[in-house]
Parts: sequence; C-alpha cells; structure tokens
Amino acid sequence: AEPLDCLIIGGGPAGLTAAIYLARYRRRIALVDAGQSRAARIPISHNYPGFPDGVSGQDLLRRLRGQLARHGGQVTKGTVSRLERSDHGFLAWIGPTPMMARTVVLATGVVDRVPPIAGLDRVANTLVRWCPICDAYEVIDRAIGLLAPAQSGPGHALFLRTYSDQVTLFIQPGEAALLPAQRQRLHDQSIRVVEQQVVEAIAQGSEKVGLRLADGELIWLDALYPMIGCDVRAELAQRLGAGCEANGDIIVEPDQQTCIPGLYAVGDMVNALNQMSLGVAHATVAATAIHRSLPDNASHPMAL
Repeated sequence: AEPLDCLIIGGGPAGLTAAIYLARYRRRIALVDAGQSRAARIPISHNYPGFPDGVSGQDLLRRLRGQLARHGGQVTKGTVSRLERSDHGFLAWIGPTPMMARTVVLATGVVDRVPPIAGLDRVANTLVRWCPICDAYEVIDRAIGLLAPAQSGPGHALFLRTYSDQVTLFIQPGEAALLPAQRQRLHDQSIRVVEQQVVEAIAQGSEKVGLRLADGELIWLDALYPMIGCDVRAELAQRLGAGCEANGDIIVEPDQQTCIPGLYAVGDMVNALNQMSLGVAHATVAATAIHRSLPDNASHPMAL
C-alpha cells in the first residue's frame, strides 16, 4: 500500500489543527486519537482567541473535528503502541497491522499529576483548575489556593497575586523547604503559606472547595490550582531516539521537527507554556513544513 503523507498521533487542538492544514494541502493523512486530550477537561475557556463568551474544551474539539471532516479527514480511535522508522519513513502499530507514513506529527500532550488527597476527585471541575494563565482572570478578588512544591510554588503564587490578594500556597510536608528569601517575598505580598499536611478536600456545592489540614483546620477557597507538575507523553519519541529536555519536553527545530528526520512534535509536549493557542501555532508551522518537504501531490502538483 502507498504510505500516508503524514500520520498525526493525538487529537487535541494541536493534532486536529495539523490534520486540518494537511488535509487542505491535499495530503494523504490519518489522525489517531486515544481520547485523552487535556483540552477535553476544560469546563470553559475565556482566553482562546475568537470566543469572547468562552468555549468549553469539548465544544472546541467538536468544532475542530467537524472542520477536519469538511475536508475529508476523520479521527481514528485508538492508541499507537509502537512507532518505528522504515524505508518509507515510519511504521505505526495501532493494532496487529502497521500503518506506513512518510512523516509523523506527535501531538500526544502531557498528563497532569494529581495530588493524593482524599476527596479531590469528587470536587467539581469548576473549582479545581489546572492553568492560571488560562483562567485566573475568572477568579479576580476571590480566595485562591495553590498546591505546589517549594521550587515552583512561589513563582506561581506571585503570578496568582496579580489577580487576588487572597492567595494561599500549600506546601506539603516531606518536600523541600522554602528558602528564607522566598518566604520573605511571599510575606511581603501577603501570600499565606501553609505547610501542614492537607488530608482531605471537600466541596460546598459548586461554589467552594475546602482543604482540611492535619490539625483539623478547614480552609475554604473559591478555586484550587494543584500544580505539582505534569508528565510528557514522550515514550514514542524517546524510543526513536528523539532529544528531550530534563523535564521530558521534546526538543524541536523552528519548524517543529525533532532530531529524527520526518518526525515532528507540537503542543504541550514541546513547550512549558501549555496553551492551546500555542499548540495550534506549532501545528500550523509543522504542517506547512511537512507539505513543503514532501514530493508534489499527483492531484495537486503545485506544492508550496
């Protein structure tokens, strides 16, 4: 069988955008999605361009899938278990039969680490938030809690202080301690620091989340940001020998190509500023670079 021009792995905003562009470039593509897009968990975003009234992650993904379908593309449900280089480019296994592709775009994203706190999984999505850049504007002057390690917590807390003077930083026992200079700066900005163990999270309807400490104190918040890090879904790239940063982010060139010719990476997995709009920009660059790098289409000989 003739190999695909490109296989896109991951159906979040970045992967879908890459597929849309390549479909409009009249390339033979496939998009495989395991259904674990981080974007799907966003109740509503008010900072995605073009949606002044906000858009949910699910709605945005639905719109992008519909746009891809208009250009003849579709999403294949599944997980790529193995990716190998071949004479034609790459072989990808979704089931027993490998799929051949000249190029591959990885858009598999990251997975947020969830603190092991009893009850946290039962607290509403609108109360537990994952990205202050995305939605801290919506909790201006409210009580905001931040669960984070001492290494990164003060920076995140000072960022949140832009939006509210009611910021509490929770640093769990057993983690590295704050440095005196960090503690002083937090104090100067009226940021409360709690270093007792958080033993439970409870919800008061959909309005408040409470964190119960080991001594029984219950601290009520309007929003909680658990920011203890995330893990990059980089296994496929790493097995091929792609370069990675210390935190797992995949290293790419300006055209989003990794050190493996024909292998591109876009979205959260290549940049610490995990924003959907940035992933879409990555995808646009990668798709155009791929189109230019491939032989002309028989049906459309005028390549860019």
